Amino acid sequence: MRLVTALFAAASALAYAAPALAADPQGLATQPPANQAFGLGEITVTAPKSQGVIIDATTLSSEAIYAFNRPSLDDAANLIPGVSSANTGGSRNERVIYVRGFNRFQVPLLVDGVRVFLPADNRLDYGRFLTPDIAEIQVAKGYASVLDGPDGMGGAVNLVTRKPTKEIEAEARATLSLGRDAEYAGYNVFGLVGTKRDQWYGQVSYARNVQDHTDLPGDFTPTPTENGGHRDLSRTEDWRVNVKAGYTPNATDEYSISYTRQEGSKRAPLSTTDSLGTQKFWTWPYWNLDSLYFLSSTAIGDRLTLKTKLYRNTFDNLLRSFDNRNENTQTLGRAFNSYYADNAYGASARLDWRATDADTLGLAFNYRRDTHVEWQQSFPSKVTEPHQTSIEDTYSLALENRLDLTRTLTFTVGASYDWRNLNQAEDYASGAYIHYPLKDSDAFGGQGKLSWRPDELSEVHLSVSSRTRFPTLFERFSTRFGGALSNPGLKPERATNTEIGGSHRFGAIQAEGAVFYSHLDDVIVSFPLLYTSCTAPNVCTTTSVSQSRNLGHGDYYGAELSLSMRVNSALNVGGNYTYIHRDLRDPTNAAFHPTDLPTHKGFIYAEWSPLAKLHVLPNLDLASERWTVNSAGTRYYRTGAYAQANLRVDYELAKGVEIGVGGRNLFDASYQLVDGFPEPGRSFFVSLRARY
Repeated sequence: MRLVTALFAAASALAYAAPALAADPQGLATQPPANQAFGLGEITVTAPKSQGVIIDATTLSSEAIYAFNRPSLDDAANLIPGVSSANTGGSRNERVIYVRGFNRFQVPLLVDGVRVFLPADNRLDYGRFLTPDIAEIQVAKGYASVLDGPDGMGGAVNLVTRKPTKEIEAEARATLSLGRDAEYAGYNVFGLVGTKRDQWYGQVSYARNVQDHTDLPGDFTPTPTENGGHRDLSRTEDWRVNVKAGYTPNATDEYSISYTRQEGSKRAPLSTTDSLGTQKFWTWPYWNLDSLYFLSSTAIGDRLTLKTKLYRNTFDNLLRSFDNRNENTQTLGRAFNSYYADNAYGASARLDWRATDADTLGLAFNYRRDTHVEWQQSFPSKVTEPHQTSIEDTYSLALENRLDLTRTLTFTVGASYDWRNLNQAEDYASGAYIHYPLKDSDAFGGQGKLSWRPDELSEVHLSVSSRTRFPTLFERFSTRFGGALSNPGLKPERATNTEIGGSHRFGAIQAEGAVFYSHLDDVIVSFPLLYTSCTAPNVCTTTSVSQSRNLGHGDYYGAELSLSMRVNSALNVGGNYTYIHRDLRDPTNAAFHPTDLPTHKGFIYAEWSPLAKLHVLPNLDLASERWTVNSAGTRYYRTGAYAQANLRVDYELAKGVEIGVGGRNLFDASYQLVDGFPEPGRSFFVSLRARY
């Protein structure tokens, strides 16, 4: 409760102090830009969009992402209520996000409405996704429209790329990252050129982020695996290019083709609590994604609209395991090179029929084929396995009806049937191929929403959604280096999500809130068992292994509140608060606690322009403790509470050109989100941006 009290006390203090601050008669120095979101690439979210740095319940604008200096997806999404960033720790050390408690497997990630999916294990590292070329981040929480595709068990996250809005449009940014002692720590750059004409548009953008290192807080106590200061093995490097061209023959139709390529490489810091001999020395020389997609919207008469998507995605990844922390030799049995080469192609068609002015029916069909290819080189033999291939088709057929019952009351109901056909599933062990049993799977989904808008300033809604997500190849077939048995018949997980929420404007104050409850069934857990194998009639060995099974169940519930207020022409203040409680039960582990999510999370900010060209943005990140578990899985405990003070100051040097300086974690707070992996301490940055 101390966190809740602090959140509202700070917001009250900002509001109380506001009238005494100098006003800019011309308004805030940073005006909201024109809507640069790529409309064809948006998914269905129901809350209104905010402009500028204001953070609402479901979307985050490019201006807010830049102003708060959040260059990666995990860091940016953490600003949104109901969304929390986390670190997996361990040898993978990936950055992830949770949406109302649901993890990266249960909340699909999309770019312009096209899903990013890794069929082997879907272990997406959200730290690899850059944000400078993103117009907005959309988050559907709990209720994700069935028309947007399968697997929306806990919602959906969509990155909407930018689209030109002017005849000539250009932007360039450069940010120098500095460590806690103001030493060089990396950089990020971004450039965009675009044009919008009467019947066509085109755009190309490039973003690059280099993290030379992160710095540990000054009070970090050295351990045998980490001496403090610059965090060992924390270097990462990522870049992305996006090319887009579109044809707009009239006011209703649009056809666009886009190509996105991103490449990344990273190392993985070691645990500060585990001994050196128990750790893995893993690095990713490349972690690459690309996507080529065509999107269209065509009006057929006055009442029919056809929207289509055609796409092809690829994923190439190399994981290298070394002998030692220097990562320079591969001579021991623990060393390997593991290769993934995946590709997917798919299509979707959506037909919206406006039967009457008050009744709209939507019908959507989604298809996707995923091909996963993997192989491994082992040491010290240097033998390379033959390629192993798995092929799977996923389908979804969905229907949604939106009916205006009265002028102020709208009812939306939807249903979907999703199914998946496994065509091939291969592995390789002991010099021979393994061909797993081919098991198909299907699931129904349904949802409904009642929305009431008594006036232009208010909205109240009630929604219920029951959705599933299919298990990955890893969950069904991975042997976990010989420690697990496959389970081809593993079923989809399911969540039933209920929400009551609304928004209202009280004069200068905009308020949004929701309370929510989710019940989870058939959650996949690791079931321990004994496995006996015999090499001869009387020569048998019994070992302890595990198997993925649908035995978990539980409940998530909580509340969200977002407030923003325009105090005067020079000052905006705002903030949001999230409370989430998770009661997830694993019948195979009495000590189990759901990890990686704080019970309380808050964010407070003030946007102040005391002078026409000066823009000041203080902000505060807050979070309570969260459950974590040691690497052996034997001890659960709570950690991770923090209050992180941040500041940015921008000055307009000339029209369209501004320089900014700022810092994160200014008081060098020391905390960790996961056992053995402390978060970065104080850091600084200097930015330059030019827009035309």
